[in-house]
Amino acid sequence: QVQVVESGGGAARPGGSVRLSCTISGLTFERHAVGWFRQAPGKEREGVSCINKNGAITLTADSVKGRFTIARDNSKNTVYLQMANLQPEDTAMYYCAVTFVTYGCSQYWTSSSRYEYWGQGTQVTVSS
Repeated sequence: QVQVVESGGGAARPGGSVRLSCTISGLTFERHAVGWFRQAPGKEREGVSCINKNGAITLTADSVKGRFTIARDNSKNTVYLQMANLQPEDTAMYYCAVTFVTYGCSQYWTSSSRYEYWGQGTQVTVSS
């Protein structure tokens, strides 16, 4: 049984930092790319960042580029999202998702259909 578990969310001040973790079990972790998505109330879910199987390729949405960094540790079956200089518009539920084996991080990485397993999400709230 595959489990995708996010952690690390919470409250932050504008300009602050938060690190999210996503631990995945029940599959061969290093065979899958992993993405982070977020959804704010009343808005559509959007792709935040993606990392390929060995961590050599990362893609990041323009809205967070330069502030958010994705990384993975295959020895721990974990993907991280380091978020810096947080802004109120970053407030959202953040989801971790695991791609089908045949997909990596490429042109259509934000398409939900490329992702086979999803976590339950972790809330990040940025306010003063």
